[in-house]
Amino acid sequence: MDEYEVSGAAAGIGAGMVIFYLAIIVVMVIGMWKVFEKAGKPGWAAIIPIYNLIVLIEIVGKPMIWVLWLIIPCVNIVFMVWLYNLVSKSFGKSEGFTVGMVIFPYIFWPILGFGDARYLGPSAAEAQNGGFGNNSFNNPNNPFNNPNNPFGNQNKPFGDQNNPNDNPPPVV
Repeated sequence: MDEYEVSGAAAGIGAGMVIFYLAIIVVMVIGMWKVFEKAGKPGWAAIIPIYNLIVLIEIVGKPMIWVLWLIIPCVNIVFMVWLYNLVSKSFGKSEGFTVGMVIFPYIFWPILGFGDARYLGPSAAEAQNGGFGNNSFNNPNNPFNNPNNPFGNQNKPFGDQNNPNDNPPPVV
């Protein structure tokens, strides 16, 4: 076996690996396409690089600032795992499914897209509760959401404005 035969075999193996890799990517994109369609978004958005992140963020109900977090190196890893978790929750899946999406996305995106999972709506807390500050969990720093409210009436720091007190303030 001379060096030309060895380099030809290596080139064939390399070309086979590239074809195998592209096949895996195509399967993952087809699965993501179906997930987008299940969520009521355009399926073709799965093939547009940054736009597919924007659509995923819309599907889970997170704010658009997440696009920035998803393109910053190192930070994007944490936010992508979080985003995958929210996607799996939006389709009624558990954290175990999220682990599968992170480790084997080329298997779990098609399972989510072609399986019996239904889109349940955005799973983010902001989407569930209608925005930040609507309950004490979303805004723990709001003093009027605490049970020891010094004013005695929940979420009305200035009293009941529908029934104002008819007495004028005292004159000093």
